[in-house]
Amino acid sequence: MARRRKTPARVSHEVDIAVQFYDVDPMNIVWHGNYVRYLEQARSELLQRIGFGYLEMNEAGYAFPVVDLQLKFVRSAAFGQTVRVKASLIEWENRIRIDYLVYNIETNETLTKGQTTQLAVELKSGDTQFDCPAILLERVAAML
Repeated sequence: MARRRKTPARVSHEVDIAVQFYDVDPMNIVWHGNYVRYLEQARSELLQRIGFGYLEMNEAGYAFPVVDLQLKFVRSAAFGQTVRVKASLIEWENRIRIDYLVYNIETNETLTKGQTTQLAVELKSGDTQFDCPAILLERVAAML
């Protein structure tokens, strides 16, 4: 009898973003670089929800720079649309890895998929850490 793999629990957060005029290019679609800003907003709010936002990271003596960013553009968002960005924490023991889904709130069409990876860096020494600090692990465990 085949055993089914258990899907790991995830902590997720969604944000709605109204596409502004300054977000679009001359073709009236969101310039590709602005999706990074949309992901950052969702990531920041997700980490805040966990209780380990950027201020808490700093107070704990860590920075978490993005070391890898992947984007897959499926469809374009345009001026006047509202998009929803779902950020889901998928790894947190050795690094922070977050999956993103950007979709049109009216049509539910997927617009962009993404992923970021962040590594802990101890502020005092500047050394990269290959395990996340205990405070992050505790706060994620409390949410699961």
